[in-house]
Amino acid sequence: MASGCRAQCFPEWKQHISLELRRRDRTQRQGFEELIQQYNKLLEKSDLQDVLAAKLQTEKYESQSRHDISPGHDGYRSEALLQDLSEMRIKHQEELTDLHKKRGELAQTVIDLNNQLQQKDREIQANDARIAEYLQTIEVLRMECQDLRIKLQDLEKVNQILKDEYDALQITFNALEEKLRKTTEDNQELVARWMAEKAQEANRLNAENEKDVKKQQTRLQNELAEAAKEPLPLEPDDDEIEVLEQNPDPTGDTSPIRGVVRTPSKRQSQPSGGLLDSFTNIFGRRSSASYPMQTECTDSPTGTLREVRLPNTAVFVFDAHEGEVNAVRFSPSSRLLATGGMDRRVKLWEVVRDKCEMKGALTGSNAGITSIEFDTSGHHLLAASNDFASRIWTVEDLRLRHTLTGHSGKVLSAKFLLDNTHIVSGSHDRTLKLWDLRSKVCIKTVFAGSSCNDIVCTEQCVMSGHFDKKIRFWDIRSESTVRELDLQGRITALDLNPDKSELLSCSRDDQLKIYDLRANAIRHTFSAQGFKCGSDWTRAIFSPDGSYVVAGSADGTLYLWNVLTEKVERMLSKHHSASINAVAWSPSGAHVLSVDKGSRGVLWSDF
Repeated sequence: MASGCRAQCFPEWKQHISLELRRRDRTQRQGFEELIQQYNKLLEKSDLQDVLAAKLQTEKYESQSRHDISPGHDGYRSEALLQDLSEMRIKHQEELTDLHKKRGELAQTVIDLNNQLQQKDREIQANDARIAEYLQTIEVLRMECQDLRIKLQDLEKVNQILKDEYDALQITFNALEEKLRKTTEDNQELVARWMAEKAQEANRLNAENEKDVKKQQTRLQNELAEAAKEPLPLEPDDDEIEVLEQNPDPTGDTSPIRGVVRTPSKRQSQPSGGLLDSFTNIFGRRSSASYPMQTECTDSPTGTLREVRLPNTAVFVFDAHEGEVNAVRFSPSSRLLATGGMDRRVKLWEVVRDKCEMKGALTGSNAGITSIEFDTSGHHLLAASNDFASRIWTVEDLRLRHTLTGHSGKVLSAKFLLDNTHIVSGSHDRTLKLWDLRSKVCIKTVFAGSSCNDIVCTEQCVMSGHFDKKIRFWDIRSESTVRELDLQGRITALDLNPDKSELLSCSRDDQLKIYDLRANAIRHTFSAQGFKCGSDWTRAIFSPDGSYVVAGSADGTLYLWNVLTEKVERMLSKHHSASINAVAWSPSGAHVLSVDKGSRGVLWSDF
């Protein structure tokens, strides 16, 4: 019990020291214990010899005294005694000499042993110091091992979390892949049905046309026969040549006048379907020349543009959306403007007396808005979204009319074509798609090779800016890429000047460039010391007259460059506290609106 209590009372390091001292005592005492015993015996013998010598000396003195006292005793006995004493003295003297000699040897042995003992003590001290260092090293290594165990446990937890996330993502991917497969099958089935219906309709129209042609040919023959019986035929004028129509009007009009057409009038009366045909040729589909063109509304701008005025003052600052604002666009009449943000809504604002009054909100998107476009009449609004779709609303009643789904990534830009019945969209899935609004289907998909950030269109080609730092020009007639323009940064925005002869690009290398479409060369480059492109979808635009370009910087400053001088004309700041995402200049030239990542919109003017 006492030993157990003692073990509990003393700490571990004291017990360790006590055990080491006992072990040291055992190992060092065994080597010198016999030597010390022999040394003690020699010391005892030496003391005994000293006692004997003293005793002999005492006996000698006593014998001499007795001899002095009784000189008359027997002389023979005295001589014998003296002789014995002399022999004994000699013998003891020799023994004493041997003992002194042995004593000196033992003393030398003791000295040597003491030296060895001191050397062993020094070695023991060195070993103790080394042991202390090793113990300290062991303690440090023990702490490192403990830290490594903790880190290993943390890494195992993180690994498990990542594994769980990977499993969840794999399950989601499999579900989306299955959904994509089913959607693809449904799409193929719908396309097959649609093609079958179109084929039936084409056959029906061809049969009707053949009947009409036969009827008209019969009537024309009868009319010609009757005309040949008349005695005085009419002679045509020199500048008007009568030509018989080889392809009669399919409407079934049997008037004789339809059979004779004057050549100049025919050239003037033909419908101009070439522009639309050229646009749709890029996607491998020809459009009919009989597509109706939408009429412009009463609020469309009439006459020429007003003189563009450089803004210098923020006349109205407001919160446009609940969160980041990605897109802004003025209507063709400059009376309305639309903004789109990450709150999944498109808001319509009316500019009245240098203020923006909200007129309504367009809902239906399932993710943030990335691009906004009005049609040429201002009746419809097109918006691209992060939910892989594009949507069209009517401005008058704020109703959702079309939802175009088919991209596998977020749609970053969507634009109307000339007749407003077709749309081109570019997506993060590296494709461009052509949509027919009448059938509400995608009629062609073009693989661009890189994520498309913005799109603009002319009468001859579609231009797209991409993540791989290239601008691609799609030839409408040859249905392929005419050329590619390499820049130094990712393309964030494209815009055309009013006469569509120059292309403006903004890229992540913090530069704006103007590309001459007729000369196929870069004409102007714009940059500034403080200008920095804030994101991959930062928009830059021309002024309505093409004399200026404007873009927002990451620090919230609005930069305006003069196209001719390539110098910064104005810098507008102090109202945006976040990076500017998009800018719009009203077609009338009176206002500029900028929006940023912090939900703010700023209306600028020149007073």
